[in-house]
Amino acid sequence: MLQSKADDLDHKISKIDLASDPKAEQVYSKKNNQAAKIVNKGDFEAERHFYPRVLNANIHPLVSSFFSLGNERILARYTHLNPQVNPETLKSLLNYSPKYFHWAGSDLFNVTTANGQRQMIVVETNSCPSGQKSMPLLNEISEENGGYGVVMHHATKEIISKTDPSLGDLAVVYDKNGMEATGYAAVLADSTNEKVWIAEFYMQDPDPPVKWVDGLMYVRDAERVWHPIRGCFRYVTQKPWNRFPIHGKTVVVNNIVACLAGGRNKAMASRAYDMFNSEYTGSGLAVRVPETIRNLTKSEIPLLIDSFGGHGVIKVPYSNAGQGVYTITNKQELDEFMNTDHHYDKFIVQSLVGNASWSSVTRAGTFYHVGTIPNKKNHTYVVDLRMMVCADENGFRPVACYARKARKPLCVNLGDDPEVTSWDMLGTNLSVKSKDGEWSTESQRLLLMDRKDFNQLGLGVDDLIDAYIQTVLSVIAIDKLAKRLMKDISVQNDGVIDTFDYDLFEALNPDQALLSELMH
Repeated sequence: MLQSKADDLDHKISKIDLASDPKAEQVYSKKNNQAAKIVNKGDFEAERHFYPRVLNANIHPLVSSFFSLGNERILARYTHLNPQVNPETLKSLLNYSPKYFHWAGSDLFNVTTANGQRQMIVVETNSCPSGQKSMPLLNEISEENGGYGVVMHHATKEIISKTDPSLGDLAVVYDKNGMEATGYAAVLADSTNEKVWIAEFYMQDPDPPVKWVDGLMYVRDAERVWHPIRGCFRYVTQKPWNRFPIHGKTVVVNNIVACLAGGRNKAMASRAYDMFNSEYTGSGLAVRVPETIRNLTKSEIPLLIDSFGGHGVIKVPYSNAGQGVYTITNKQELDEFMNTDHHYDKFIVQSLVGNASWSSVTRAGTFYHVGTIPNKKNHTYVVDLRMMVCADENGFRPVACYARKARKPLCVNLGDDPEVTSWDMLGTNLSVKSKDGEWSTESQRLLLMDRKDFNQLGLGVDDLIDAYIQTVLSVIAIDKLAKRLMKDISVQNDGVIDTFDYDLFEALNPDQALLSELMH
């Protein structure tokens, strides 16, 4: 019914040809839609930017309550339950205004110790995160565009308003998740009362509809006419640094330095968290993450896995969407990784969070998954929680959240089911990339924040608050490192400008394969 309604829409956004059914929407060709298209004010249609099951879902009252709290009540509740936390420090962090990292999403695990101490830990923090299409509306009457509007009004509009209109138009550029990218374009058109170009920009495209000339972005229309762009909302997630310069006349949200400093770089994110935790020692606040060893060569990895008790997670630092992540619980899985050719020179190894009897042994102890409430077969599944946030000059606010569960339930002991791999039990990412480079989504493993799915998670308001605080801290940590990577240089007649400190970045992240990819 929703699909037929979408097919009848006569708005210009319908020319983008995105289906509202997730299975139809998730796979699209890199060769389609080569020309940039225009989205105008009034083109937002909920059926095109939310999954059908989301449109029909009712937000869970507990989740709705969390989103209505506001930072002051969140601060009061969190410091009440965590008296070791300095209230003034946390208040200043919640009011922090990022310079480069304006919207983000953290993936978190709900874990516990052998003594039953539960907490949220950050698995990774992503710039340009997905999640809007999976979040039921908090208010169906007054907030038709949901989190799309929150991001545009509180993380983008102010930045775009400071750009010079004489330089060109506005654009949304993306390389995956067209359902959300077009939603952002429509809301950007609404909030600015301007036309907005939308264009796909892929690494493999021999003739992309996006180019840069003297620091200014241009997009190409169907008549092959190039149009200058003064402001760009970026949804390019796959190695974005090889298609976007760090400096340019076109203002880009988020700036590429946010990705290099940790938003798409797990090695630098780990360093950012360490720097943040050192800076805020004594405040009672820290970014909680699995124990992480970074900048490892391939030959060093077996020794590190052994030091973690034979269990660990190996990650290619610059991959995302579940790619380049290897869970290691036995010699066969380690051998498979070691026998695989890899493009990059450096890796990170993290302690593995598994079940009580087969998690990594670390200096901080052993953590294992709380997981879902057991189903009728008494099966417990690993889940992660995606918490999306954005920030403006007034500080942070939550935008959306959803959860994802693994394909197979947790085994009490490894080897209980020889046909089940550790990734089947621990891998939660929904994105799947085929051999020809196409993306699809296993949306059946998506858990919504609605009355039906949320109860499976066993989470309370305090868990959501903890996830929000951890996400905010991780984003601030990455933004602070991004600011360190941008140094001030005095230029005659132009005053002081920021420039990327390549020497510092190379010292912190000595990976020549990555350095060679950076667009100058």
